[in-house]
Amino acid sequence: MGERNRSTPTGVGAVPLAAAGLAVIAVCYGLARFAYGLFVPAFTAEFGLGAAAAGAIASSSYAGYCVAVVVATLATVRWGPRAVGTAAGVAAVLGTGLIAIAPGVPVLAVGVVVAGSSTGLASPPLADAVARWVRAERADRVQAVVNAGTGVGVAASGPIALALSGSWRLAWAAYCGIAVLVTVWAAVTIPPGRSRRPSRAPGGGAWWRPGTGRLLLAAAALGVGSSAVWVFGRDLVGAAGVSAAASTLMWIVLGVAGVAGAFTGDLVARTGLGVAWAVGMLLLAAATAAFALVPGVLPVVFAAAALFGAVYIGLTAVLLVWGTRIHPDAPSLGVGAAFLLIAVGQALAAPAIGLLADLATAPVAFGAAAVAAAGGALALPPARGGVSGSARAGRTAR
Repeated sequence: MGERNRSTPTGVGAVPLAAAGLAVIAVCYGLARFAYGLFVPAFTAEFGLGAAAAGAIASSSYAGYCVAVVVATLATVRWGPRAVGTAAGVAAVLGTGLIAIAPGVPVLAVGVVVAGSSTGLASPPLADAVARWVRAERADRVQAVVNAGTGVGVAASGPIALALSGSWRLAWAAYCGIAVLVTVWAAVTIPPGRSRRPSRAPGGGAWWRPGTGRLLLAAAALGVGSSAVWVFGRDLVGAAGVSAAASTLMWIVLGVAGVAGAFTGDLVARTGLGVAWAVGMLLLAAATAAFALVPGVLPVVFAAAALFGAVYIGLTAVLLVWGTRIHPDAPSLGVGAAFLLIAVGQALAAPAIGLLADLATAPVAFGAAAVAAAGGALALPPARGGVSGSARAGRTAR
């Protein structure tokens, strides 16, 4: 990356950029998107939702994410990461606000879609900002730290839910207030400026490079394999007899463990993308299977939640690094494509898992998700992390 990203127009350093990026990811993923799973029991009681309906609403969130990540990938190239990153925060504010005031299922669903869209808007511009303005030797580590914001947000959502256990609406209003503060922070911290337009790869399009197919397959497998725990995990353990307070603590444990994903950049440097990916997917399958087999045994549930949180965030960081290596000249393209396919997998799996839970049992549905995660371990990156020769040459030239 050479001198390309030694400094920025505003003089922001790697630490302030990482902190602001982590905060945006925490709000958009941990609060605006994944906190939905924390409140499925409350929404079920308030609006009379069944498992299939709850899954369909979650799927609509992922569908909104799919649209948003495409928009963000293109918009980051045109308007730069500050504008798009700020838009992500605004979407989180609007979505969480709508959920807080929802009088019925239609407004709730719209709020969930808008809140979920914030995540699609967040990842591409932040990955682009880090790749452009952080030194090459630190970039993977900073990408992983920013990505670990999901764990921070999930961990923060639990205590707020516990403190405001008498009203889920107040909890979502609190999430909205936090989103406002973080959006302002992002707007003043992320440097202005437009990204360079990507060069066209030899023999392919501007975005399709050697290794892209495996990247997309792996991302979709992660989406399918993780959807059961994210949408129905707390509901499952609650139905098995775990108290509301204990299941909320389980959610906090999941988020705290996810912060370990900040070390994924160092792990990838030591083991390589392929080993990190395969081992991570098998551990994700094991965690999901533990939920299916013993959802009422609290120590096992807590251990499974911790394993799931750490591994999921780590796997998304692996995909993030993988995508930026395939597209070093336009990181938002590689990251956007990977995160789009995560959401596609989740959008397809969430209603299917809910329907399977209604037709059979929730543990059976979780078992199916575990099998999908184990199969995803086979979607390995090519040698050298899937980085094409032209891409490596481009990185070296910088």
